Amino acid sequence: MIENWLQQQWQSKRFAHYLLLPLSWLFAALSFGRRLLYRFNILPSHRLAVPVIVVGNITVGGTGKTPLVIYLVEQLKAAGYTPGIISRGYGGKQIGLVTADSAPALMGDEPVLMARRAGVPVSVNPDRVAAGQALLNSYQNCNVIVSDDGLQHLRLQRDIEIVLVNKQALGNQCLLPAGPLREQVSRLQSVNMVVNSGEAPLLLKDDALSAYQMRVKGDIFHSLNEQQSHSAMFFKDRVVYAFAAIGHPERFFKSLTTLGLRFNTRTFPDHHPFKLEDFTDVQHETILMTEKDAVKCQSLPLHDAWYLPIQAELFAENLPPFHTAVIQSLKQLATKDR
Repeated sequence: MIENWLQQQWQSKRFAHYLLLPLSWLFAALSFGRRLLYRFNILPSHRLAVPVIVVGNITVGGTGKTPLVIYLVEQLKAAGYTPGIISRGYGGKQIGLVTADSAPALMGDEPVLMARRAGVPVSVNPDRVAAGQALLNSYQNCNVIVSDDGLQHLRLQRDIEIVLVNKQALGNQCLLPAGPLREQVSRLQSVNMVVNSGEAPLLLKDDALSAYQMRVKGDIFHSLNEQQSHSAMFFKDRVVYAFAAIGHPERFFKSLTTLGLRFNTRTFPDHHPFKLEDFTDVQHETILMTEKDAVKCQSLPLHDAWYLPIQAELFAENLPPFHTAVIQSLKQLATKDR
């Protein structure tokens, strides 16, 4: 599969890397020119009526944006804000407002997951300006918008940029297609906050980058029909099959190993639309999956299937608490003329 092949090439500078370098130079030139066009208002950008917080990344693939968006929204709600979420809705077929009861096949798995977990309105549209405006038109009490991804969507003006990154995702630190970068690593110096979702320290020109560290935790499994919940000990003496259709399935498998479980693995492309045929040979076995995959499987007749909800934790030794820094930034914005 071309995606897996590219992921392997991006981890070092191989022969294919040098063949693709001219295309990376072209990508860099086009990206630079596009950014200049927005900077000088040749291409119009749009500001929404409320502050916008973009949670994005500079690489292709998953870096943990969804749990961070949910965590951020929960913190904003606790501080008295009324947030909403906008998303591209990757994997979905429709645009519009998403609720906890929306169909993942139509609106995308991540938007439905965020609507369920965060309990706030979610608006899906590849045009994030339109997504934000639709959200504000329908929920007039919304006073801050969190954009799930969209760091490179320059049509939407933003007030706070939060970027997730991990060392492994940076690979050979080259731009597409010779590497996994959407933007140069130096872009991290211009954003408001950097969150390290990996385990290795982040280095920028041999200096450690000031960043929040994110960990995800979860040890209680919920049945797909939401009728039961059990700790990992419940599955220790069972034959277990772990299914994952996420950007980095090894993270899920590692978390299961950390919980002391032994399992057989089944991996699928990110956002894979699960069907019963995917489970034919294990339909009556014990199946574990991520919460993101569970929202797509709850309509399937799987009798012994469980998912693992996770929660994000953020910390840093020399920085203020993450939620405090975000809220302080929002308060500063409120004193300015937006």
